[in-house]
Amino acid sequence: MAETVIVDYGMGNLRSVQKAFECVGHSAVISGDPRQVAAAGKVVLPGVGAFRDAIARLRESGLADAVRRHIDRQQPFLGICLGMQLLFTRGHEDGLHEGLGIFRGDVIRFTPSPGLKIPHMGWNTLRITQPNCPLWAGLPPEPAVYFVHSYFPVPESPEIIAAEADYPTPFCAAVWKDHIFATQFHPEKSQRIGLQMLRNFAHL
Repeated sequence: MAETVIVDYGMGNLRSVQKAFECVGHSAVISGDPRQVAAAGKVVLPGVGAFRDAIARLRESGLADAVRRHIDRQQPFLGICLGMQLLFTRGHEDGLHEGLGIFRGDVIRFTPSPGLKIPHMGWNTLRITQPNCPLWAGLPPEPAVYFVHSYFPVPESPEIIAAEADYPTPFCAAVWKDHIFATQFHPEKSQRIGLQMLRNFAHL
């Protein structure tokens, strides 16, 4: 099976993602080497933290170009949480910052409202909008997954949205186009449901 590389750009609990893949019998290496990322069979871009810092580190390290080269090679790619947000045109956290531009759209903050805690943290149910997405194979109709985020992407093309969740209004919880998958939630923290998603990605 082609090598899976988890991108190390200094943000996020990379080991927890690696351990989750190990739980489903799939080995994944952690690497900050742009050449290894660009040449990988599969790439996972996780992340926890601020959009501005993350995109700066990706560019400074050469990993931004490596991720683009991997995607251009039509190889499977999975973005997780901040790793999903970085795929979009712009992020609005601490100013306006240009993302990787793989998908057109903006990453915006939840609008404060009475009784709404930000960040959105905890379990929430997904509403699957693209049932044929390979990540969803073997899942129940309304799977519950674990979120920790204050921002979420708003794709210009709604057809790439693969799942939504409500907080309290609908927001984009996952995207899928061809070989590109990304989730706003954390599969590695979503127990059996999340492990099934990672198993599905590993077997692409």
